Amino acid sequence: MTTLALFAGLLLLLLMGVPIAISLGLTSLIFIVVATDDAPVVIAQKLFDTMEHTTLLAIPFFILSSHFLTTGGVSARLIDFAKAMVGWMHGGLAMAGVVSCMLFAAISGSSPATVVAIGSILIPGMISAGYDKRYAVGVIATSGSMGILIPPSIPMIVYADAVEESVGKMFIAGILPGILMGLFLLTATWLVARRTNMPREPWQGFGHLAKSFARAFWGLFLIVIVVGGIYGGIFTPTEAAAVAAVYSAVIALFVHRDMGFKDVPKVMLDSSKMTAVLLFIIACAMIFAHVLTEERIPQNLAESILAYDPSPQGFLLLVNVILWFAGDFMEPSAILLIMAPLFHPIAVNLGIDPIHLGIVMTTNMEVGMITPPVGLNLYVAAGLTGMSLGEVTRAALPWMLVLIAALLVITYVPWLSLFLVSLLY
Repeated sequence: MTTLALFAGLLLLLLMGVPIAISLGLTSLIFIVVATDDAPVVIAQKLFDTMEHTTLLAIPFFILSSHFLTTGGVSARLIDFAKAMVGWMHGGLAMAGVVSCMLFAAISGSSPATVVAIGSILIPGMISAGYDKRYAVGVIATSGSMGILIPPSIPMIVYADAVEESVGKMFIAGILPGILMGLFLLTATWLVARRTNMPREPWQGFGHLAKSFARAFWGLFLIVIVVGGIYGGIFTPTEAAAVAAVYSAVIALFVHRDMGFKDVPKVMLDSSKMTAVLLFIIACAMIFAHVLTEERIPQNLAESILAYDPSPQGFLLLVNVILWFAGDFMEPSAILLIMAPLFHPIAVNLGIDPIHLGIVMTTNMEVGMITPPVGLNLYVAAGLTGMSLGEVTRAALPWMLVLIAALLVITYVPWLSLFLVSLLY
């Protein structure tokens, strides 16, 4: 009964529109005071304990890196490269948007930043080129969510920290599922564009392709630095995030020179605001997770589910359903910090690899980014275009179904998540 009251209180606050972090912290505080023998001081202790999670130090660095990349003109060069690759096909600008989002996701680690960086350029360009506005917004808002799945990924860092798994393994496990998700979106985009005879760009030759690659090289090279550095044993994921932040600043200020030193304070301030919001949510989610652990809720839930002797496939379906519902109301980092400790012991007992479970959960977070009422990408796209949240939601709905189809493949084909991990580790 106490467990039901805990989750009911959290859901009630979320439905009332209370911010996620406040809902998590307030629910935990009330539960500790009313239903446990712990002193309220445990709240302050857990907030400070969050600072000891060195893995989470990667988050502010990746956020800072994505802001330098967004401000420093890297996104425009990636878009030009993507247009040179696929712009000559039906719906070429839309397909270039998907490719651009995949590339930017691989250097930023942030889904909202991907939508802003790519959408602010491509959505107006697609509309002026004759594309339907809803089609343009739906493609970019959905493709931007790949910032969660393609490494480096902030939610992957959160999951790894929550269940004490390797961030490096999570990053490498996300590569093939991220590519598969991109292929699903590219195929759907091309099919719709061909059926409706949407415009395409003229093919400008391999010389133009090579030139656009050269212009985008310094941004693309960040992928090599981060991924290669981690798996080459040169630095840890946290150190890789710091290297990415410094590299992005150097590229923006000294190589591309699309921003000046006068822009640095604004970049630092914007990064600090986003970091503060995200880490406050994570800290409050850790307090909530502490309450769950002290009440033995993960262990009791595991015993209850295992008593029914579920199949691994059935359990993964249950995970998808629960996370889809949770994604309607909560931010990805909070979901992972609360749900990962619940699902992890059950998955281990059923023989499901924890890394595969992490990829399934992360992919669900990707779907949640375009699911109302909390789907952050929807709000970002609405802000970019001036459309209402309802209009953006309707525009993204067909592409969300594509994401769900890819999610089911990723869920039930664990080879996609584990092949590169087994190869490298």
